Amino acid sequence: MKSVKRKIVATIEARMGSSRLPGKVLMEVNKRKILSYLIERLKFSKYIDEIIIATSTNYLDDKIVDFAKSENINYFRGSEDNVMLRVIKTAEYGNADIIVEITGDCPLIDPEIIDNVISTYLVNNADYVSNCNIRGYPDGMDVEVYSLKTLKKSYRLTKNRLHREHVSLHIQENPKIFKLINLVPNHDLFYPDLGLTLDEMDDFKLLKEIILKMYKPNSYFTCKDIIEFLSKKPKLKEINKSVKRKY
Repeated sequence: MKSVKRKIVATIEARMGSSRLPGKVLMEVNKRKILSYLIERLKFSKYIDEIIIATSTNYLDDKIVDFAKSENINYFRGSEDNVMLRVIKTAEYGNADIIVEITGDCPLIDPEIIDNVISTYLVNNADYVSNCNIRGYPDGMDVEVYSLKTLKKSYRLTKNRLHREHVSLHIQENPKIFKLINLVPNHDLFYPDLGLTLDEMDDFKLLKEIILKMYKPNSYFTCKDIIEFLSKKPKLKEINKSVKRKY
């Protein structure tokens, strides 16, 4: 009997109301939004069938909706604080079987890493596969993959506010309920202290330097390329060294 293909949807959590850097996902490098770079890189995935921006009903996020329309990307608006429910509703809206959870502040995410996490999920009998439950890859390369069914089960089992705010936290905290797999990088990508995510202005300064030097239309540079580039420009790594991450 031929197996039915499961639809894989990447949900991008994005909103304008960041506490540390408001409006960060629509900041611009070379007249292009940060979110636009992220979306372009997601499109290089061999597995993702659809990309949907999961934003909130807050009026501030009207700008994200306008952006989504300009990029011809689907979007869904849900609860600002209950992000878990927002992702569930986004996945339902997209008829997703499998969710690839991405946050909007990771514009340099590597399509090869994304596909490695997805393929690991597809060939293993796991409920949840990620590369960030145990930090090994640079921050900003975070990918989490699980089924909509698994996320709904998690939602039913918890009413904890923190779990509702951090989508997969309940799953991560319950390995006796859910089968978890965490990918760790080879030594050439093992840089857990390297911040390639957009939390504060110093992060933006570093990301801008990388994009301006490395970006080429219709192609992508990998995480390894970024690490090699920064190894030749060690002063650049100092730009955001003082940023405190919320793990």
